[in-house]
Amino acid sequence: MSTSFFSNPAMLAPPAVVKQDLPEGGFLLSSPEPLGEVTRCIGDWLEHWAQATPNALFLAERDAEGEWVKLTYAEVREKIGALAQGLLDSGLEENATVVCLSDNSLDQALLMFATMHIGRSFTAITSAYSRLAKEYSKIAGILNELQPGLIYAADGAVYGPAIRAAGLSCPVVLSHNAYSVATARSFAELTRAKETPAVMEAFRRITPDTHAKYLLTSGSTGKPKVVINTHRMLCANQQQILQTWTFLREEKPVIVSWLPWSHTFGTNHNLNMALCNGGSFYIDEGRPVPGLMEKSVRNLREVQPNLYFNVPKGFDALIAFLEEDVGFARDFFGRIRGVFYAAAALPQATWDRLERSAKSVLGESVWFTAAWGATETSPLITNVHWQLEGPGCIGLPAPGTRIKFLPNNSKLEMRVQGPQVFPGYLNNPEQTAKAFDEDGFYLIGDAGLLLDPERPEKGILFNGRVAEDFKLTTGTWVSVGTLRVKAVTALSPWVQDVVVTGHDGDEVGLLVFPSPAGKALEPAQLAAHLREGMGKLKAAGGGSSQSPRRALVLDEPPSMDAGEITDKGYINQGAVLKRRAAQVQLLHTKPRTDAVIVCG
Repeated sequence: MSTSFFSNPAMLAPPAVVKQDLPEGGFLLSSPEPLGEVTRCIGDWLEHWAQATPNALFLAERDAEGEWVKLTYAEVREKIGALAQGLLDSGLEENATVVCLSDNSLDQALLMFATMHIGRSFTAITSAYSRLAKEYSKIAGILNELQPGLIYAADGAVYGPAIRAAGLSCPVVLSHNAYSVATARSFAELTRAKETPAVMEAFRRITPDTHAKYLLTSGSTGKPKVVINTHRMLCANQQQILQTWTFLREEKPVIVSWLPWSHTFGTNHNLNMALCNGGSFYIDEGRPVPGLMEKSVRNLREVQPNLYFNVPKGFDALIAFLEEDVGFARDFFGRIRGVFYAAAALPQATWDRLERSAKSVLGESVWFTAAWGATETSPLITNVHWQLEGPGCIGLPAPGTRIKFLPNNSKLEMRVQGPQVFPGYLNNPEQTAKAFDEDGFYLIGDAGLLLDPERPEKGILFNGRVAEDFKLTTGTWVSVGTLRVKAVTALSPWVQDVVVTGHDGDEVGLLVFPSPAGKALEPAQLAAHLREGMGKLKAAGGGSSQSPRRALVLDEPPSMDAGEITDKGYINQGAVLKRRAAQVQLLHTKPRTDAVIVCG
């Protein structure tokens, strides 16, 4: 499907915004459209669709033999009723949270919805803390802080050591190898409970302020903070999406996604979108890495989703397959209504390659869309609901949302208010107080500007993190967000992303994450292409602050688990600079080493 689908103006809400000027160059943006009725709780969606479309597919994942295991809305409702009863029978208290340590799965989805159906909270923690860690102090600290009422993991053989390291006495449920943890129960056993009226009694006690989920921040600058997600937040966010992407009333979403449910994008945005609108969600066991991306390609080819969501790393991997296999491109774009990218992270070169691939099989462009948000905003704050001319725009405030723009050094800091904004961090009043200004706006820490100050309805441009920018010893400010996108475009297709360096130095440098095309080159060839790209940036003008003079190619890709990729889908400058301090020092040491690529 192509952009012709959206030639019908009823498919997308028209772009509109109200701008109110503030003293000293600041302003407020808000949607002129009031927020519609917000569902009381997540479970109301499931109850509705289980009655309205009981035989419609909701969830699917592949089994060990590679066959799809599919569950309809009626089947999901039946299974979560049994699980909810099992949780009640186990004595799960109202203020307790169920913690999941493993990756996306049908069992996790069912347990998550069952937990929320009886007014308890669910916490998904990135599996790397338990699965890949060399020692378990971090996950043990998190679990001891949360004091879960129940811990779940897919496999006791894999996650048992982390569970034991925490030293907690709470119940443990495991889908496989339950014998690996003393006193653990099997997931199958929990599903054998028979639902009683107690489940719906607990369901009816849920209010919009009931805690639905806890999600952890990346913790890249210290101990992770636990973000409270209420039912009101999550339900309001989907209502905001529905009022801007009005086509969802006409066509139910079909989504294939690998994005982890320990992050707000994968769970609150994507999974909840399928549930809210009676759509279908296929759990993708693939990943955007060699050997696993092939699984994602197989799933996308077979299912042919109508909405596709990804982060930059995922798009880089996808494009390579689209360009190499016209048959896959035809299958992938066959039913696509929209391709959603992390607006802050998509370089022009990536946009162009996606568009060329779409045009090669459709004869015209596909609709590219984007949004902006955070874990603390469940996640969407702004949304794109019109045709874009290029990347960078993050849309306009969703209904019921206000964004305050305030001058901060060389940027405009954005602050957020709306029903999707969190009430605070769990058991952390000090950090909660620091998160809001005197008017109750959330201090998200991002910067933005209007695409056209005379026509604010054209949207907001993302302008990096407020704290990312730095000065050279010459006193010149380096706009990191602006330079990063320029650099990735100039160095395309050889780089996946870059991190800008040079704090307290006299010249700008780049830590380079090479793309698959870049990795395929000999080091000398890649170095030559990087010198050429840096030369283009110098020739384009902008002075020393926008002309990196040196670069260092990194062997290890950015890690989402280590916080190097944010929930918003872009590189976390601070986390990368801290984690790779040795490489930063090497890049700027004089005299330089042979590993450093210099543009004369």
